[in-house]
Amino acid sequence: MKKLSLSFSMMTITALLSVPAFAASDYSTGISFSIPVLITGVVLLLIVQYIFYRLLERKFRNKQAELEKIISKKNEEIKKINEKTEALLANVLPKDTAGELMARGKVSKTRYNFVTVLFSDIQGFTQIAEEMNPEVLIDELDKFFFHFDSVVEKYRIEKIKTIGDAYMCAGGIPEKNRTNPVEVVMAALEMQDYMNKLKEESMSRGIKYWDIRIGIHTGTVIAGVVGQKKLSYDIWGDTVNIASRMESSGVGGKINISGTTWEFVKDFFECEYRGKMPVKYKGELDMYFVKGILPELREENGMPNKKFRFMLQLLKLQDLEEKAGKIYLEEAHPNLYFHNAQYAMGIATQAELLAIAEEMPPEDYVPLKLASVFLLSGYFREYENPAPASCRMMEETLQGFGFDEHFVNRARELIINSFENRYETDSDRILHDARYDYLGRVDFVKLSGKELRERNEHGIKTEAGEWIDAQEKFIYEHDFLTGTGRLLRSVSIEEQLVRLRGKTY
Repeated sequence: MKKLSLSFSMMTITALLSVPAFAASDYSTGISFSIPVLITGVVLLLIVQYIFYRLLERKFRNKQAELEKIISKKNEEIKKINEKTEALLANVLPKDTAGELMARGKVSKTRYNFVTVLFSDIQGFTQIAEEMNPEVLIDELDKFFFHFDSVVEKYRIEKIKTIGDAYMCAGGIPEKNRTNPVEVVMAALEMQDYMNKLKEESMSRGIKYWDIRIGIHTGTVIAGVVGQKKLSYDIWGDTVNIASRMESSGVGGKINISGTTWEFVKDFFECEYRGKMPVKYKGELDMYFVKGILPELREENGMPNKKFRFMLQLLKLQDLEEKAGKIYLEEAHPNLYFHNAQYAMGIATQAELLAIAEEMPPEDYVPLKLASVFLLSGYFREYENPAPASCRMMEETLQGFGFDEHFVNRARELIINSFENRYETDSDRILHDARYDYLGRVDFVKLSGKELRERNEHGIKTEAGEWIDAQEKFIYEHDFLTGTGRLLRSVSIEEQLVRLRGKTY
């Protein structure tokens, strides 16, 4: 509109200026005027019109800016409210459960087949409550439970609820894992140690102390959200009942675990067999008192040593491999015909086999396994620059698993070395043979054709003849480097070359 008004004004002025100047008279009124005067009046009118338009435009812009500020402020307020809501839900419900609730408005019940449930309560709490000031009582309980919350968070355990003096939590939900029996017992030992220190302090001051009983059992549970107005994440099932019985059948200051849990933790902890103990509604069940970490797996201060952490990380590797497999299936693009999830996870399996056959030292196995799981993951995100992308994906996925940093750093080196064709250590050589295992298999030519198709669809155009020449050279450059790798070769290099030359792409 602005351009149209200005254009019209300029046309008007131009037209008027093209008329020869002359004096004119209005015979009916006797008023005389000249063309210059008329032009001056029109120009003044246009100037006033332009100024008025500019003022309106400025006012509109100011009003628009004010509205944008108001909208931006409202959006920030809504964002903060949403963040507070999400934070509140995260404190009440597990993260994934809270997300499902916000997205669907409800949460489905889930069955978990491998969960470790912990119950704890204060021995003689009823008597203590009768003798203690209510405010002091609540403050003391709050102090205990606050510390317990920090412990269960440290070990990736889900707090379920508190009922009076009872504290309930469970490992293996909502994220399934194989390490939850060990982690729950570790948490119980830290709770026990904390209460023992308070007990010693109270005894030295000559005041009453609090003794805690802890019971643990491992099994199947159903988990979900109950209620509509006051939401509560809870678990149900026989496992919960038995864990409660373990606690009630225990002794103050001790950790009582079932025979089932003992089977999963006996390689980590020193336990005292109590025999078969009667449990209400369950008959007789094996029970054990946990005395602490096995002597060969602990430091002088009783904390886990390097060997303990290594054994735990071996268990975590299996959980990590499952998690990575799920991520790959979700992220791998359909046109990854060669560098797909199946190939990526196959490298991890082959690396494990070769490591066992080559009698790899345990301390080298964890970084090798990490590197083998994530070696090809970079192709899912950055096809033409996969090495750094693989390292980033590994670091993202490892968050929360608690792997030692030197293992992660070594795994990163192995990934980089593999892409840069550096094979300096046994780990490098095993990873090489795991990655290029297909070169010695009967399906090599078929996989080679898939890789060619994949490269062409990703913009790396290669002619069939050029590709065959490159593959012939590639086979020689990547012959197997370990004795086991050479032993497992089912098709010789010469035979592969014959098959390759006879292939029509």
